[in-house]
Amino acid sequence: MNELVAWLRDRPYYDGQIRDHRRVPARDPEFAETTLEPRLESALADRGIDRLYRHQVEAVEGVRDGENVVLATQTASGKSLAYTVPAFERAMDHGGRTLYLGPQNALVADQEETLSDLAHGLGFGSRVSVEQYTGRLSKTEKQDVRDRRPTVLLSNPDMLHYALLPHAHRLWEWFFSSLETVVIDEVHGYRGVFGSHVALTLRRLNRVCERFGSDPQYVCCSATIGNPVEHAARITGKGEDTFRLVDEDTSGTGATHWVLWNPPEYEGDRGGSGRRRSSHVETKNLFADLLSRGHQTLAFTRARQAAERYASESASELRERGQTEAAAGVAAYQAALKHEKRREIEAGLHDGSVTGVWSTNALELGVDVGGLDAVLIDGYPGTRMSAFQQAGRAGRGSDDALVILVGGEDQLDQYLVRHPEEFWDGEPERAVCNPENEELLPAHLKSAAAENWLKPDDDRHFGPTTPDVVAELESAGSLERRDTADGVRWTHSGGGSPQHEMSLRTIESREVDLLDGRSNEVIASLSFGDALRDAHPGAIYHHQGQSYEVSELDLDRDVATLQPTWADYYTRVLHDKEITVEADVKSKPLDARPDTEVRFAEVTMRKRITGFERRDPKRGEAIGRESLDLPETTLRTKALYYTVPDGVEREMRAIGEQTREDGAGQYDLSGGEYGFGGGIHAAEHGMISLFPLSFLCDRGDIGGLSTPHHPHTDRATVFVYDGHPGGVGLTESGYGEVETLLRRTHELIRDCDCEDGCPACVQSPQCGNANDPLSKAEAVYLLAALSGREA
Repeated sequence: MNELVAWLRDRPYYDGQIRDHRRVPARDPEFAETTLEPRLESALADRGIDRLYRHQVEAVEGVRDGENVVLATQTASGKSLAYTVPAFERAMDHGGRTLYLGPQNALVADQEETLSDLAHGLGFGSRVSVEQYTGRLSKTEKQDVRDRRPTVLLSNPDMLHYALLPHAHRLWEWFFSSLETVVIDEVHGYRGVFGSHVALTLRRLNRVCERFGSDPQYVCCSATIGNPVEHAARITGKGEDTFRLVDEDTSGTGATHWVLWNPPEYEGDRGGSGRRRSSHVETKNLFADLLSRGHQTLAFTRARQAAERYASESASELRERGQTEAAAGVAAYQAALKHEKRREIEAGLHDGSVTGVWSTNALELGVDVGGLDAVLIDGYPGTRMSAFQQAGRAGRGSDDALVILVGGEDQLDQYLVRHPEEFWDGEPERAVCNPENEELLPAHLKSAAAENWLKPDDDRHFGPTTPDVVAELESAGSLERRDTADGVRWTHSGGGSPQHEMSLRTIESREVDLLDGRSNEVIASLSFGDALRDAHPGAIYHHQGQSYEVSELDLDRDVATLQPTWADYYTRVLHDKEITVEADVKSKPLDARPDTEVRFAEVTMRKRITGFERRDPKRGEAIGRESLDLPETTLRTKALYYTVPDGVEREMRAIGEQTREDGAGQYDLSGGEYGFGGGIHAAEHGMISLFPLSFLCDRGDIGGLSTPHHPHTDRATVFVYDGHPGGVGLTESGYGEVETLLRRTHELIRDCDCEDGCPACVQSPQCGNANDPLSKAEAVYLLAALSGREA
């Protein structure tokens, strides 16, 4: 691989793209002894597993000792055996049951196939039976699963919410009464809104199990994150002190060559603009080069359509090079594929008939594809956790493997390629959820009451606000109070299913249907807020490879009508925002500025979309603007905020009033007012862009507002708020790590090569003010002052 990296470095069309290269040494496996049931030991040996890794044994022993376990190791480290062994042992010994919850049906199907094969290897009479129970089954197939009463049931959180818990007493008593183990696979994926919903759903599961006399242990499998025990405890509703953490990966791996790759800036009149050649183009070139040299390669990209498109284009490129055999082996892999097609590609990766794959993160999860020569990551996937998960697909036995992360031009990508030490040595991101979200709790309490009546002590499951929420629901007629011999109880009042009145994927209940104007067929649905942003009149909307223009948005019927279009531009909304501080929750002084506090607060954000721009996708420039008349939306959420010290503000205004020089001569930045406003605006954008470096989230989960004067503080203020109603814990976590966020934001903006702000440092694709004003020098000065750094 050293020779391959050198070859890439010497290509004239790759001049200077390698920003960092290091070799992660091979690791020898460590095994440990444990006693297995003889039939299980034999079945595992028949499948090539004659010893367990030490981390697998530690996890198995933890479950055997009655502990909850969180196993946080890299992909392909054999985490599944940590729950398979105790699940099968309990089934074989006394018929004890296991519930496995996976985040995707594809992963559930993969586990069902693997575990069923192992169960069949145990022979007749083992009492181990494995079934999956997902929405893909017909009504008859679901009935058949219940009739067979498996000891290992594989499903997902949505089915637990919609199908198992609502019918616990009528259809599932046999299961919940003997449930001993609950497996939460890929627990790091349960974060934000979805994670908060899942956490509340699992609290409902705990109550139902109590009702039937069971108390299952939890086995949570996770990638490497910064807070595995804390997160597992918040998701499951179990105390942190009940978990055993197993986080040392003792599986063996070959050496991995890691390369951080930065596409070149555009030349000529684009120099200094911060605009770079597409990461997609770079990755496709690398993909073709690696396959041409005989290296089986997996390339990760974000979107399903992109995976399909780039696979096709890569095959064409290889055919043009005369590499017909390599071209014939190129495939695209994504979650929407049929089960048989996915299995065909996975088998082809194993036997070598598939030479290269373009995939979404569907192959990031625990699907077995063997070891590959190289992995390409098309753009930073948003978290180091995902990057290392994807990289874990590279490695064939003791041979060296290659991983190339190709940076995009946005802030997070460029920060990491310029500061590779943050990629390698930074603390793992923390997973964040909020099971006490006041917007989510009422619906889950109604669901819990429908499943098993509520009692006064249910605050031990749902938190200290439970009595107040129950009282509100009783007053609203959603819960009915009953005085029984055992005390006060509450049941769900009225007909219908409270579970089916909410989705685990959203907080907002109001949705807008998108209609294809040719057929009036509903092609998608958006939450009300998202519809105002993405389906306003004139918006360009992309769906399944087709571009549409929104011709009408009818908010009386909550319907948007779309017409196909060949438009070669995209649209971006403009908006006005204001934030009201409802209550300051806590505050603390900044280390470098004891005279300046950062505060965490309950806030209300009001937003009105005022218009939209049409923008050229190649140049990123506005080519037209139109006004819109849309209703104001209100978001009650959580935020962190800080003010600008008086002396710092004066200096920022002085910087803005100075005349600067560029290569063409003199120009003025429109005075101190523009520069000051642009400085605080740029600092806000930069901080938002780096949130995913500390927490598992998307930049779209965070919003911000900067204002030269705010009535609550009576001075210039920068707000960063949680973009979901009630908050999902992101800005509260950001408040705890604000010093790190300020330092990183200062480095991001200071170290960018652009003249005065670009997509790599301060421009945001989601800015409702069209990235105006933005001023780089003032932002650098502000952040240096707040973080105690050199400007």
